[in-house]
Amino acid sequence: MKNQHFNHLLQLTLATFFVSTSGALGRYIDLPTPVVIWWRSFLGAIFLFGFCYYKKYNLKVKSKKDAITIISSAVPFGAHWITYFYALKLSNVAIGMLSLFTFPIFTALLEPLFIKTKFDPMYILLGFMVLTGIYILAPEFDLESTHTQGILFGFVSALCYALRNILSKKLTAHYNGTTVMFYQITLLSVFLAPALILLDTSAIRTEYPYVIILALVTTAIGHTMLVNSLKHFSVSTTSIINSTQPIFGIIIAYFFLNEVPALNTFIGGGLILATVLIESFRSKSV
Repeated sequence: MKNQHFNHLLQLTLATFFVSTSGALGRYIDLPTPVVIWWRSFLGAIFLFGFCYYKKYNLKVKSKKDAITIISSAVPFGAHWITYFYALKLSNVAIGMLSLFTFPIFTALLEPLFIKTKFDPMYILLGFMVLTGIYILAPEFDLESTHTQGILFGFVSALCYALRNILSKKLTAHYNGTTVMFYQITLLSVFLAPALILLDTSAIRTEYPYVIILALVTTAIGHTMLVNSLKHFSVSTTSIINSTQPIFGIIIAYFFLNEVPALNTFIGGGLILATVLIESFRSKSV
């Protein structure tokens, strides 16, 4: 039993590492954000369809209610990706990822509204710690500052991501995590298709290797493993463990983009990640 729990934990950590590559890739790829997300969704859906076909997963949606939940989860998922990539481009990988990782607090606050879980007042204190960390990241709240804009986009992305994870939790009770991810990104490739007409896509000729990595490693493999982990952990616990992602992302950005975080980024980010450590000791897997 302990070995099984350790294996689930190891898979979740590996998924976290794969997903953390989105920081450096999102900042590096030189394409309009909606176009990047379309390619990410479209290619990711192809990879996942091939995997589902190989595994003989049933891709049929069982009910109209499930279809509505799938659509409802795909919309905030797309909003999460788009606002996150804007956060990365406006600031840097460290600030973009750290501001996004306020999402465990959003998850904890929203989860009792959607799933029958009891609200814990401790999250009020943890939320205050996160807000303090965000303030340290941008002590001068100036909307003209691209760093402040990046933090705000990251904040919105965190809210959308929390909502998507909660809705996905409902689906994983009846569907394989891979098929849930396939549904969501297939819908995103449909929703974002107009971006191919309205925006410049010519740079894809030089950016396609990085887009493929983003679609395969980050999206098809990483996010699917993440969704599958919801079967073994609560949404809040999964979110907390997944919040080690900025550490991986900052290390990757240091080696591949030569980005060195400023002192206030370390302090503010450290406070945000401190909430992760506190909650990780308080959370129990289910």
